Amino acid sequence: QVQLVESGGGSVQTGGSLRLSCAYSGRTVSSRGVGWFRQAPGKDREFVASISNTGQDILYAASVKGRFTISRDNTKNSVFLKMDGLQAEDTAVYYCAANRATYGLAASQTYDYWGQGTQVTVSS
Repeated sequence: QVQLVESGGGSVQTGGSLRLSCAYSGRTVSSRGVGWFRQAPGKDREFVASISNTGQDILYAASVKGRFTISRDNTKNSVFLKMDGLQAEDTAVYYCAANRATYGLAASQTYDYWGQGTQVTVSS
């Protein structure tokens, strides 16, 4: 059974940093792409970043490129999202998800398993 659990969220000031972790269980996740998504109040869930099973293929949303870094460590069953230069518009619940394929995609419907989310709040 596949489970994903996010952690590392919190409240920071504008310009600050956070590192989110996604701990997964289930032997198939290490062979799948993993993505991060976020959902702000009153808005649709949006793609943030994704990483392939080997870590070689990475995608970022334009809004976070250059500020966020996704990585994974399959020996620790974890995927990470380092967020620097946080802005108020980054405030959202952040979710990690496991894709059906070995690579990650921006389309949320290609992901089979989702975590419960972790709240990130950025204030001035």
